[in-house]
Amino acid sequence: MSIGIVYYSDNRLDGTIIGEMSKKTILESNLPIVSCTLKPIDFGQNIVLEGRVRSHPTQTEQILIALETSTSEYVFFCEHDVLYHISHFDYIPPTDNYYYNINNWRWIYPEDLAHTYDELTATSGLCCNRERAIKHYKYRLELYEEWGLDKTRGREPRWARRFGYEPGTKKKKTGGITNEDHAIRRSEFPNIDIRHAKTFTRPPIRLEQFGRPPTNWQEITLDKIPGWNLKELFNL
Repeated sequence: MSIGIVYYSDNRLDGTIIGEMSKKTILESNLPIVSCTLKPIDFGQNIVLEGRVRSHPTQTEQILIALETSTSEYVFFCEHDVLYHISHFDYIPPTDNYYYNINNWRWIYPEDLAHTYDELTATSGLCCNRERAIKHYKYRLELYEEWGLDKTRGREPRWARRFGYEPGTKKKKTGGITNEDHAIRRSEFPNIDIRHAKTFTRPPIRLEQFGRPPTNWQEITLDKIPGWNLKELFNL
C-alpha cells in the first residue's frame, strides 16, 4: 500500500509564518507530495492553475488535479493553515472509506485560545483511497457546472456550506450531494487548525456562534495543547 499527500492552496499564506510552519510539519512526514496552487511554489510536485481566482469551485478543481496527478493508493489531504503533528501521518486506512482525524484544536490566531469538540471533522484531516476521492470530486465539479454555480466568488459561498465540504459526512436528506459514509480516527497528538484573517471557510469559532452548542466543547490556552509549544514556535 502506498500513501502520499495532496496539498492545495490559494497562496495567500506564502511567506507567512503560518504558511511556512504548516509546510514544515507536512514535510516532516517524508511522504510524496503533490501540490496544486494558484502560483508556483517549491513544494513537492507542483501544478499551477494559472489565471484562476480563489473560489470554492477552484479549490475543488485543485483537489481533483492533485488527486489525479498523485500515484499513491491512499492520500492525506493537507492545507496551508493547519499544523500537522507527525502522529497524524502514522496511519494506514483499514478500508477504502473516508477517514477523518478528529484530534484537532482550532487556534483563534493570534489569541492565546484554542477549542475543540466531539467529531470535529475537516477535509484537512482526511485520509482515504485516492480513486474513491477522484470519483467524488469529479462528481462535485459536474454538479457545480450543471447548476451554474459561481466560479469566481472569492468568499465562501452559502451553497458550499449547505452541501458540506467533507466527503461522506452529509447525506442527501440533510442537504449533501451523496449518500457516502465516513469513519473517524484519533492521532496520538492533535493537529492545529489555525483560524486567521485570510481563512477561506468561516465556521463558527466562538461557542455563542453555534445555533446548537456542539457536544463536549473544550476551550483552553495554547500551553495546554498536548504535543505542541505554539508560543515558542510562533514567538508569541
